[in-house]
Parts: sequence; C-alpha cells; structure tokens
Amino acid sequence: MRVMVDHDRCEGHGLCTQAAPTVFSFDDDGELVNAFAGADVPDELTDAAREAVDVCPVAALRSE
Repeated sequence: MRVMVDHDRCEGHGLCTQAAPTVFSFDDDGELVNAFAGADVPDELTDAAREAVDVCPVAALRSE
C-alpha cells in the first residue's frame, strides 16, 4: 500500500499524525511529511495508514 499526500489540500489538522505517527509528521515549516513517500508502507503500519487516510477531514490523503 502506498499513501500520497495532496499538499495543496492539506490544511494541517494533524489527525493523520495522531492516527499514524510513524507514517506522518510535520516538518519545521508545518508541512506534512510522509515517511514512506514514493514507497510502500510496511505491512505492520498499513492499518494505521488506512485510518489516517479515512480521518483526514479534507481528503488530502489517498491510498493505492
């Protein structure tokens, strides 16, 4: 599973960082960082990553 971030849609609510803190974080400029950008999320983190996609209030996250 891969997760893509639409940075234009992201409003920085941070629900994804709460649902999947190993996958998502904010950098010093307040931009969302996907620790697995361009790579598959490890199997043990896919449930948390799916939850993060589901809880984003502005649909800034998409999974494949």
